[in-house]
Amino acid sequence: MATTHNLGFPRIGAKRELKFALESYWKGESSLGELKALGAQLRQRHWAHQADLGLAAVSDFAFYDQVLDMSFTLGNLPERVQGFHGDTLDNTFRVARGRSAKGAEDHSACCGGVAAGEMTKWFDTNYHYIVPEFSASTEFKLDPSRLLEQLAEAKAQGVKAKPVIVGPVTYLALGKAKDDSDKLALLPRLLPVYAELLATLAAQGVEWAQIDEPILVTELSAEWQQATVTAYEALANSKVKLLLATYFGQLLDNLSLACKLPVQGLHLDAINARAEVDAVIAQLPQDRVLSLGVINGRNIWKTDLNGVLDWLEPVAKQLGGRLWIAPSCSLLHVPVDLDSEQKLDAEVRSWLAFALQKLGELKVLATALNNGRDAVKAELAANGAAIAARRASPRVNNPVVKAALAKINPALGQRKNAYPARADKQTARLKLPAYPTTTIGSFPQTGEIRHARSQFKSGALDEAGYKAAMRAEIERSVREQEALGLDVLVHGEAERNDMVEYFGEQLDGYAFSQFGWVQSYGSRCVKPPILFGDISRPKAMTVEWIKYAQSLTNKPMKGMLTGPVTILNWSFVRDDQPRSVSCYQLALAIREEVLDLEKAGVRVIQIDEAALREGLPLRKSQWQEYLDWAVTSFRITANGVDDETQIHTHMCYSEFNDIIASIADMDADVITIETSRSDMELLDAFDNFNYPNEIGPGVYDIHSPNIPTEEHIVQLMKKAAERIPAQRLWVNPDCGLKTRQWEEVIPALINMVAAAKTLRASA
Repeated sequence: MATTHNLGFPRIGAKRELKFALESYWKGESSLGELKALGAQLRQRHWAHQADLGLAAVSDFAFYDQVLDMSFTLGNLPERVQGFHGDTLDNTFRVARGRSAKGAEDHSACCGGVAAGEMTKWFDTNYHYIVPEFSASTEFKLDPSRLLEQLAEAKAQGVKAKPVIVGPVTYLALGKAKDDSDKLALLPRLLPVYAELLATLAAQGVEWAQIDEPILVTELSAEWQQATVTAYEALANSKVKLLLATYFGQLLDNLSLACKLPVQGLHLDAINARAEVDAVIAQLPQDRVLSLGVINGRNIWKTDLNGVLDWLEPVAKQLGGRLWIAPSCSLLHVPVDLDSEQKLDAEVRSWLAFALQKLGELKVLATALNNGRDAVKAELAANGAAIAARRASPRVNNPVVKAALAKINPALGQRKNAYPARADKQTARLKLPAYPTTTIGSFPQTGEIRHARSQFKSGALDEAGYKAAMRAEIERSVREQEALGLDVLVHGEAERNDMVEYFGEQLDGYAFSQFGWVQSYGSRCVKPPILFGDISRPKAMTVEWIKYAQSLTNKPMKGMLTGPVTILNWSFVRDDQPRSVSCYQLALAIREEVLDLEKAGVRVIQIDEAALREGLPLRKSQWQEYLDWAVTSFRITANGVDDETQIHTHMCYSEFNDIIASIADMDADVITIETSRSDMELLDAFDNFNYPNEIGPGVYDIHSPNIPTEEHIVQLMKKAAERIPAQRLWVNPDCGLKTRQWEEVIPALINMVAAAKTLRASA
């Protein structure tokens, strides 16, 4: 009999209940007790959804981030918060975002705001985690309270619990040594704490624990491979059975290693590593469980259940009770419930499955394996009909788009002249000072903006009224920027609900959900649009708004666009053609918008590629193929303009040092990147790489409510000037400001402009 289990469940709630509870607490509008009670309610609900599974995921819930929670479990707190008293959750928020709730910071003499922890992407997903911090003196001390609390709740609910923990090798690999010490030297200190944790779980009656080691789908040096062996040999005597979970890719050169580890079960992502199933079966010892991730945990398309059964049934006969089936990874990366969607295009909706529906698919597969296909004949027939309808739909394939794609040639990606000649022309036209200041694009999404958008969508506000409201907000943004003294202005993006969804709504080939939210970090959620068909642009998308904003000022106004790679990586993308093909389609569509902006007189155009690095394969040996089509897509989008038009791009919260040559190949006139949390560490790449164009290293961490001082910004820019010639440096925040409040933004930008003036005076 095949066993079903789940690797993790979305924690934000079907209606983003956790988001709103977190933000209410941070604002001082609710208590810590109320926040914790909401968390308990969500866990209870999520476990109920998993009641039919053989094992449900427990301790996958986090109020902010599961990696940060693991740091607290291991007693690995940054030095700046060690010794803080008060509730652990408040300290969690201090590490994550620089401060906790207003009420919790009233005694700030001892436990107030601190520098927020560095944040980066969880492997190749759009989820962000707080990076663990290490030094040569790091010690670990177990604090199992969070896990024990959730286990007790699960036990009271009668849940068949499988605790989920981040494995020791992945935890070390994802962290950063702040003093350049060897992270692996910490392994002997770390493993006893893991052993103690497993013993604690065993004492609570836990039979199985899921220990996540996705690092095994990346390229590991011999040293890290040996560390993996060392780690699991040290944990081999645990009284808890260990299910070693790998996901997001293939094991490849780590396959034999994973199969030989002294654990009781291995989870393989059979969506990405389907070709490795036979090899794993051949090498895995006969007494080990093999868990196969047969439902895609990262996308929202229905599973071809009949197709899965065709290859899975022989595996089930071979393995018998040793076979477990599950989603490929945690369902954290998909929305909660498709049944909430009442306005979604009906045809597209019939092709989809969210988290709850994926658990239903898992149940159908298990029933078919255990009792035969006839036991779920109706379900399989309905699934097969939906799969066939999607393949045959004329809405998916557009011959006109395919014809345009066939005409792509290298000339589309070339500017008329190289950067030095363009820079001279842009300098003469824009007449900007040294250290020019700008922002990344968005300004606060105020209550007034959200109310007007809600009223417009409900029909209570007509289109003319909505446009008037948005124009008023755009004018406010322009006036505020003029008062601040910024050099290149933005229109503030009041009309945009999301930097990807806004464009998807205006492109053919996209559909949209009401409640398809997924967590990006903390309380930040995104609602990825659904790219189901060939992409085209019926009409201009941004020109009217940018022209209006430019009419309000004599200063340069940036046209703001989202680039094709980011639109692709932040969408739920069709799985019936290569991602590169969809990206080229997006590139052609956004190129049309760039050219229309230029025709309208816009001479600074920013094409955000925040997610460029996010799409990298997890193995460096596979990077170049991705970078080739990703960079080509950007160049197709950006490079049809005249030399006098200045092209900017923005990238946030990723490590760029190892792809800096590809970023240079994008040939944007100006790039802006996040550097504030890393204290300009990301600029280390420029020690050995002569970046040829202009760059704006972010100096204002917009993901924290802390306001940077003028002195701090000057210090950061001086560090940048050690690597990049001052005449090619811009001063800007590290990301858009939509999530902040005006009362935070204004003083921060005042300090930023003052810092630029100080830098000019000392140049």
